[in-house]
Amino acid sequence: MGKIYEYKVLRVDLTNEEIKTEKISGELVKNYLGGRGLASKILYDEIDPKVDPLSPENKLIYATGLLTGTAASTGGRYMVVTKGPLTGTIASSNSGGFFGAELRFSGNDIIIFEGKASHPVYLSIMGDKVELKDASEIWGKPVYETTDLLIEAAGNKNARVSCIGPAGEKLVKFASIMNEKDRAAGRTGVGAVMGSKNLKAVVVKADEKQVEYFKDEMMKVVKKQTKILKEDGVTGEGLPALGTKVLDNIINSTGAYPTKNFQFAIFEDVDEVSGEALVEKGYLQSNTGCYGCPIRCARKTKLPNGRSGEGPEYETGWAFGADCGVNDLNAISEANFICNDLGLDTITAGATIACAMELYEKGYIDKDELENGPELKFGSSESIIYYTEKMAYREGFGDQLAEGSYRLADSKGHPELSMSVKKQELPAYDPRGVQGHGLNYVTSNRGGCHVRGYMISPEVLGVPEKLDPQELEGKPKWVMTFQDLTAIIDSIGMCLFTSFALGLDDYREIVNAGTQFEYSSESLLETGERIYNLERQFNLEAGILPEEDKLPARFDEPLPDGPQKGISTKYREILPEYYEIRGWQEDGWISEQKLKDMKIK
Repeated sequence: MGKIYEYKVLRVDLTNEEIKTEKISGELVKNYLGGRGLASKILYDEIDPKVDPLSPENKLIYATGLLTGTAASTGGRYMVVTKGPLTGTIASSNSGGFFGAELRFSGNDIIIFEGKASHPVYLSIMGDKVELKDASEIWGKPVYETTDLLIEAAGNKNARVSCIGPAGEKLVKFASIMNEKDRAAGRTGVGAVMGSKNLKAVVVKADEKQVEYFKDEMMKVVKKQTKILKEDGVTGEGLPALGTKVLDNIINSTGAYPTKNFQFAIFEDVDEVSGEALVEKGYLQSNTGCYGCPIRCARKTKLPNGRSGEGPEYETGWAFGADCGVNDLNAISEANFICNDLGLDTITAGATIACAMELYEKGYIDKDELENGPELKFGSSESIIYYTEKMAYREGFGDQLAEGSYRLADSKGHPELSMSVKKQELPAYDPRGVQGHGLNYVTSNRGGCHVRGYMISPEVLGVPEKLDPQELEGKPKWVMTFQDLTAIIDSIGMCLFTSFALGLDDYREIVNAGTQFEYSSESLLETGERIYNLERQFNLEAGILPEEDKLPARFDEPLPDGPQKGISTKYREILPEYYEIRGWQEDGWISEQKLKDMKIK
């Protein structure tokens, strides 16, 4: 039985079908914690950042967090880290459910996949028995069926499955990795890397909970923090009641709800697609939660046609809804289920269709290219369902959509119509309406992303304090702090949503209780800073230069509607200050001395 700060690593050589075990402990764990941090360090040390993401030389790393599988509230998260095919940046996608905890229970904390299998395989971890098995019969099958078949093959209904669908096999640039059917390591194309290695799935069932930590000390902290989470207005009320879709009306009323590929910031039909509508239309069946979660924000839904699953989440509902000008909640939910079953990132999938709709309406995509498919017009419910499936299988025009919005728009001579940063599509917040969040977009280490530094929390929700979304003073420091804190949360295996109620001191307390490490709040935050700098350095060495710290030109245009009408992005005014407080050079590069000071080199 291993202590939580002594990582057991499975190194799986897919080319030669060899599996070895290694250990990681000591300073490396203290400096990078686990999960996102430790996996990013491994990737940085072991691959050339310039490697082709879909080549055998790239590596795919599953990593549990420092507190994954413990009693910590929401302590069931795991990360998938690799070099991403959508962006060319370091890719790290986080997922919940129960798979991460089960992997930790098995005594295997990190899995490093290397090379490429000669035929489809999956990794089976049944108790102490670890082996690669043939996956030829399940190659090509969707996620739900794959999961059922692998659980049946395991002979244990409690086995946990993480797998790709057809989108990953077809190397769709934004393919996801799914676990428990509806939980997703969704962004940056990690599923395509898995598919490029002929790796279909990982199946795990532990014989016992092989994770050792200072339980008595931790339980005292857990009880206190669970009480805080249950009494908080967001984690104890809003999220349990409506899930992430509690945000639809909030962001729309703020005037930052991107509509029709970010051409507008208000969606007039928001009441038809909101979290409240999910209840009123009878689609919502119940809420549910991941391992060890007192928040329980997940939605179990069922459509009139009988199809059921989880979601849609706020971002998904927006991507297929307002961003595509669609007010049909049934069609939006259907598109969400298709993404889960075929293994697609819902944000990029919906946003790419939205980009295609604008390209089509402006005459940059010919009707003949659609091969008798429905016209790509804003508001088309038929289109979001039809093209979501086509892109997953790379059929017809779906083959172009499968490259993501940037490559699609660029191929039509209009890359400016892709609402992306570093080729990854922006999520459901217009940066003109939330200036700090805009700065987070341009400095995110994995391209357009909201969960690397969720400035919506202070700028809209008032957590931990209310900031004016248009005020610039102090925002670079806020963004840096949120980014570094998020790196910590992703590395210890807790859910980002806990940060609505918990702060840095709380995370220090739970980490120290479980490990008996002696972090101060300052030294723990420095660990987050180290992780963020390492990711930035990987990207710089990969050729993702500071010149790409920018938003699309559309955001230099003033907002055309809503309560913040007339406002444009101001991130350029505060980007130099952000570089300065990061301790980076004026040009956005990191000095060798800074890398040494941060113990990265």
